[in-house]
Amino acid sequence: MPDPLVGIVMGSRSDIEIARKTGEMLDSLDIPYEATVASAHRTPEDVVRYAANAKGRGIRVIIAIAGLSAALPGVLAAHTTLPVLGIPVESGGLGGMDALLATVQMPPGVPVGSVAINGSSNAALLAARIIGLGSDETQEKIWEFFASSQQKVRNSRNELDSLPTAPDAAFKA
Repeated sequence: MPDPLVGIVMGSRSDIEIARKTGEMLDSLDIPYEATVASAHRTPEDVVRYAANAKGRGIRVIIAIAGLSAALPGVLAAHTTLPVLGIPVESGGLGGMDALLATVQMPPGVPVGSVAINGSSNAALLAARIIGLGSDETQEKIWEFFASSQQKVRNSRNELDSLPTAPDAAFKA
C-alpha cells in the first residue's frame, strides 16, 4: 500500500460517515490516505503532534472534519504549513452553521480552506487538486472524474419523464 498523501482527522468517531465518504472519493482518484480521531478539546496534544509530524511522514494535505465549535481545522493549521481543509459537520441545534462559521472565520495567519457543511466530496476533490499540482497522473484522474460527471448530467436529460425537453441542438457550439 502506498504511503498516504492525505490525512483525514475527525474530531470524534461520530464523524466517521463523513470520513468514509471523503475516503471513497479519494479512493476513486487513487489517492492514498489515512484517517484518525483527535479532538482539539479533549486530546489537544495529539492534534498538535499529528499536525507537526504530518509533513515529515509524507502527508501533503490534511482534511479536518468537525462539528459544533469546529476548532479542529484551526488548531491543525496553527501547527503545520500544509494545506488544511475543513469539513464542517451538520450537528447540534444550529444544523452545522456554527461549525461552518468556526471553520471559515480563522484569524489572519492561520488559513483553513472550507467546503460546505458535510462537503466530503468537495474536500477530497480540493485535496486532489492540490496534490495534482505536482502530479500529472492525479490531474488526469480528476479530468476523468469530471468527464464522468458531465456524462451523467447529459444522460439525465433523457430521464425527464413527461416534461418537454430541449433538443440536442440547444447545446451545440
